[in-house]
Amino acid sequence: MSLVLTPGTTPLSTLETLWRDAAPARLDPSARAGVEAAAPLIAQASAGDAAVYGVNTGFGKLALMRIAPEDTATLQRNLILSHCCGVGEALDRNTARLVMALKLLSLGRGASGVRWQVVALIEEMLARDVTPVIPSQGSVGASGDLAPLAHMTAVMLGEGEAYFGAERLPGGEALARAGLVPVVLGPKEGLALINGTQFSTALALAGLFDGWRNVSAALVTASLSTDAIMGSTAPLFEEIHTLRGHKGQIEVAARMRALLAGSEIRESHLEGDARVQDPYCIRCQPQVVGAAVDLMRFAATTLETEANAVTDNPLVLGPGRIVSGGNFHAEPVAFAADIIALALAETGSIAQRRVAMMVDPVLSFNLPPFLTAAPGLNSGYMIAEVTTAALMSENKHLANPCSTDSTPTSANQEDHVSMAAHGARRLGQMNRNLSVILGTEALCAAQGIDFRAPLVTSAPLQAAHAAIRAEVPTLGSDRALSPDMMRAAGLVLSGALAQAAGLTEFAL
Repeated sequence: MSLVLTPGTTPLSTLETLWRDAAPARLDPSARAGVEAAAPLIAQASAGDAAVYGVNTGFGKLALMRIAPEDTATLQRNLILSHCCGVGEALDRNTARLVMALKLLSLGRGASGVRWQVVALIEEMLARDVTPVIPSQGSVGASGDLAPLAHMTAVMLGEGEAYFGAERLPGGEALARAGLVPVVLGPKEGLALINGTQFSTALALAGLFDGWRNVSAALVTASLSTDAIMGSTAPLFEEIHTLRGHKGQIEVAARMRALLAGSEIRESHLEGDARVQDPYCIRCQPQVVGAAVDLMRFAATTLETEANAVTDNPLVLGPGRIVSGGNFHAEPVAFAADIIALALAETGSIAQRRVAMMVDPVLSFNLPPFLTAAPGLNSGYMIAEVTTAALMSENKHLANPCSTDSTPTSANQEDHVSMAAHGARRLGQMNRNLSVILGTEALCAAQGIDFRAPLVTSAPLQAAHAAIRAEVPTLGSDRALSPDMMRAAGLVLSGALAQAAGLTEFAL
């Protein structure tokens, strides 16, 4: 069954379902009237005497060139083919489908001037599993994501490449196999399809969705680590966090209190523990990850707005009002991507310090060196910790802002750009890195809790521990740990670890 997309009001939850499940999608039928009302206005402008950018003129620096009405179809086709300049690995298919869905939402607002048959073809491609091959590099995030969206649109013309089922085929063949016919573009339709921020926004949304799973899992891994090193829960007291007032911090502390409530390990050292304060990586998790939560929720608000936005140019504002603007500039997406990157980097940074703490017998409160029962003969989690340090450092580098960069393009016509596309694209690698850091933290914490037997942790954390042990057994003698680390990362990124601990209502 197709998801129904309502232009202007589609929530992130619907877009996440579409992305994760590769679900087909259609516009709400109520959008059709607005789309069909705008298309004739573009047709009139195409035949008129007044110059209208991209309708009867060239593009970019060539906007002073007038185009004859009989050359309209050629103009739009040439636009698409000339802009197919993307390079690099192809976008994963689920994210490519999200790009298409976001383009539906933009066109569905009725300000782009395309005919309904253009919308219908995208809907049918989603329904019949025709997914354009979209190279991941080539957009600077202004004047729209021109190159990647051109590759998407080329398939609609019977050009380019597309996946149909499991096969990668020429675009025309993929359409034919699906029983679809290429479209001949009318006035402005090519421009409407490639002007826009849908490529950057789709990548940023994918980064947000996986990032939230990582941040959710970080609450569980931090709680496990707190018990593993017999840390104090006093820093989680509600009064501390309400005195500061940050919503994310308050919520993270509350979630961690609930996760640790009833732990025998914690109860065992409430008295007689000579330690006064734990290191910051234990004590300040609510302050750090709570701040990350707030940043990600801010970015989510921006991206939900952008997902529902009209971002091509010019826009049809009414009869006789086809106006050039700049909604294609992806600065909001670039800022959102930078914000998410900061949240991911810091979540991994503090988690990695907990891994380092657990393998260090000076800091781990009597856990064996590197969490192995026979240190010396065995190295335990020694090099797993080194790997987390490498990934943490890589994420710090990747978190440097992209939105502060700009370079003039298109003969200085497009003289300030957002760099949103690669700002968003890096989030995929950052999330994969972070899932390994958190997965490794989960393994170390589970190993530490094993060493605290016969004392047991809380009920929610026992469930999380059981989920870990269902995938990865306790480490006895040394073995290759890469498979263990990747299975644990899978628990994090799938959402299974947070779900096992009962964090089902922790939402964006």
